[in-house]
Amino acid sequence: MHSSLVQLQRQSMIKLSNPSDFKSADIPTDPGVYLYRDEQDGILYVGKAKNLRSRVKSYFSGIDQPPKTRQLLLHIRSIDWIVVNNEVEALLLENKLIKQHTPKYNIDLKDAKSYAYISLTREPYPRVLTSRKVSRKLESFGPYTDGFTRQDLQRTVVRVFKLRTCKTMHKRACLNYHINMCTAPCTGNITPEQYGKQVKDARSFLNGNYQQTIEQLTTQMHEASKNQHFEEALELRKQIASIHLLTERQIVDNERRFDQDVMIFRRFGEKMLALQMGVRKGVLLGKKEFSIDLQPHIEQEFLKAFYNANQIPREILLNKPVWLEPDEKTALEEFLAKKRLAPVSLTIPRKADKLALIKLAEKNLESSLEFDSALADLQNSLNLPTLPRIIECFDISNLGTEHVVSGMVTFKDAKPDKKNYRKFKIKTFTGQDDFASMHEVVLRRYKRQVEEKNPLPDLIVIDGGPGQVNAAITALQAIDRQIPLIGLAKEHEEIYLPNDPTPKMFDKNSRMMLLLRKIRDATHDFSLGYNRKRRQMQVREEFKHPKKRSDKQMLKQNSQTNKN
Repeated sequence: MHSSLVQLQRQSMIKLSNPSDFKSADIPTDPGVYLYRDEQDGILYVGKAKNLRSRVKSYFSGIDQPPKTRQLLLHIRSIDWIVVNNEVEALLLENKLIKQHTPKYNIDLKDAKSYAYISLTREPYPRVLTSRKVSRKLESFGPYTDGFTRQDLQRTVVRVFKLRTCKTMHKRACLNYHINMCTAPCTGNITPEQYGKQVKDARSFLNGNYQQTIEQLTTQMHEASKNQHFEEALELRKQIASIHLLTERQIVDNERRFDQDVMIFRRFGEKMLALQMGVRKGVLLGKKEFSIDLQPHIEQEFLKAFYNANQIPREILLNKPVWLEPDEKTALEEFLAKKRLAPVSLTIPRKADKLALIKLAEKNLESSLEFDSALADLQNSLNLPTLPRIIECFDISNLGTEHVVSGMVTFKDAKPDKKNYRKFKIKTFTGQDDFASMHEVVLRRYKRQVEEKNPLPDLIVIDGGPGQVNAAITALQAIDRQIPLIGLAKEHEEIYLPNDPTPKMFDKNSRMMLLLRKIRDATHDFSLGYNRKRRQMQVREEFKHPKKRSDKQMLKQNSQTNKN
């Protein structure tokens, strides 16, 4: 199992060699957190977004970016992301990741604090206050990402439930008592039992039972309005609005006294995909994704190997049983408990918050699986011998008879593998001949791969129809290699197979076709960029050496005269 762990890899990441390579189509439109990484995989910047794709795209499409942002873009080599349920969760996760990694390009506030809680002290007459940390001396609720909303809510608790806020209980009633915002337990005006009822109602409210309080405030608001106390009615309406703002439940941030991990497994072809999300005291830390070769009891083996090198939480939430018998579950829990030196439970949630965490993890995994599913569709539809994890695509680009070039892109696991992109200048002939050009570049590419004993692709895609496909097949036959090969024609998005003049048609918007078109378009842009660069180089060279330019023009004129 330990040797298999060498193959663990991220499933949702975009690689970049420079900012111009950025394509937004791979990024989901869900709310979440995005992470920009450098060449050493270090985190440069962490940000949150309501729409991940739109937010990240704005960095690369802006014209007048601040200098710091321009500097950041120059160092980004990969983009990672974590999907959450809503923007509030994105804020909480962003805050946690920034504190954990202190990225270079995030604002560094030396005295920055965590999001605040509303807390009740554990005293005979509890008081309500704001706290930045969870403590055994306090009963805390939150945290709250919006400071104004938290302050409004805290004022509502004081106003409605009339709890004390003073740090020291004096013998005389303070101003809050005289303005009807405290029952003044300091003076003995109220019994411990009566004050306990106030605290109980406030606790229920802070635990999320808002409706009862909203109804109470609504009644007071109507009464104030009826009595023409409009300022009081307006204040009550604001309090109701602040409560409504907080009714959006945050499944990743409910206060818990213990740590959890969410661990889900999904089989894909000959691989087992695993995703782990750590939840510490109710706060989501992030995610880790893995791809492992299938083997017997793979889930159990993975759990043991993973927690041999990682912190073990009190509870591990699973999306499926990793045991065959109940005794196996008990044995695995005892194994983990011995390593943790404390109890560990393996749980398959069926309802409430724990099930919501499983669904959140599955949502993240689905985002990663989208293009992997396209590979499976591609294998099944084209009857390929293996899953096409490595796909190489060729395109010929020319402008008349000059600057005939070719570009080849490589996609690995449905993601661009830019370090294996290649450019070709046609060498064996002059003029315009797409078929001969395709034969040359395919022969050069795979002859060298065979000589250097480099791995060959699982599928070759040719941008073109039957003529280009047959030219490429002839090149492979010349080096005695059989590699699955297809042609993708632009006009009707048809797929051509070798020695078959009849094209195959598939749904243009299927996952398989969307992936093929993405690869073909990337190849076209890459080869066209190379063609444009060569033309620009020629123009600069001719302006530097005018005599060469005039000699070249004369040769063209003579050639045209001879033809006539």
